[in-house]
Amino acid sequence: MGEAQITAAGASEPAAGPPASQSPASQSRASEPWADQSGADAPSVLAADHGPVRVLTLNRPARRNAIDLELRVVLAEAIEGAMADQDVRVIVVTGAGGTFCSGGDITTMRRQGPVPVRTRTQAVQRVVRAIWNGPKPVLAAVEGYAIGAGAALALACDRVIAAADSTFGMSFTGVGIAGDTGIFASLPARAGVNVARQLLLMPRRLTAAEALALGLADAVTEPGTALARALADAEVIAAGPPLALAGIKAMLGRWPADPREILEREVDLQAQLMDTDDFAEGIAAFREKRQPVFRGR
Repeated sequence: MGEAQITAAGASEPAAGPPASQSPASQSRASEPWADQSGADAPSVLAADHGPVRVLTLNRPARRNAIDLELRVVLAEAIEGAMADQDVRVIVVTGAGGTFCSGGDITTMRRQGPVPVRTRTQAVQRVVRAIWNGPKPVLAAVEGYAIGAGAALALACDRVIAAADSTFGMSFTGVGIAGDTGIFASLPARAGVNVARQLLLMPRRLTAAEALALGLADAVTEPGTALARALADAEVIAAGPPLALAGIKAMLGRWPADPREILEREVDLQAQLMDTDDFAEGIAAFREKRQPVFRGR
């Protein structure tokens, strides 16, 4: 199984802990050229390809994969790289050591003026922008804790698979902040504005079952199997037409919008998609009673 070790050049704090274990895969490819193969320090993000699915693993298990500045930069670069890789069709984000992400790394936080805070916040928003603006679906495989920025990272993804014993929480106010990592867009989009307001004003720990009921998770699976379930789902998605999937992401990424504008965008999207090889392949496969093979062109 090919596994890339990704680090940020000149990062001030090395990541801690052993590499994350990966579940069996049907096929893996070698590491990408942007990956650091030196192995001098434990990488903050691991990348492994399972056929057309790239798994990105947050790798700071000693800190429960808390997000420091290095992790923000490296994860954004890793997602952007996967989005640009023609061999990758779906991305899965998960965490090492039985935890998805415990939030921002409080040990790196201190009172600061607006300039460094903007830089720090924009760095984590780059991760969210890479997920939202990229053409490929992104799944989150959540084990253990998804708290604060960790919960926001999961909710930024297109599909969230949660282990039955995982825990979600919007505990930003505990350290005197309101929230970031796209939480003010993703949380109300999934749960509604009123539910989002209550979860942010009065943070509480949510079980996976509660997260599922509120729309924060899309599926719940047995403990220890979130990545395997996410990979299985990713393979199903990866078999779909890449251009159409990108169109779905783009359309829903601009919601809510004026319904009349949506109608016009639908026309534009259909006009693009119905003049592609994938559309012709889909029609041919339907007539020939076989599974289509989409190639993204």
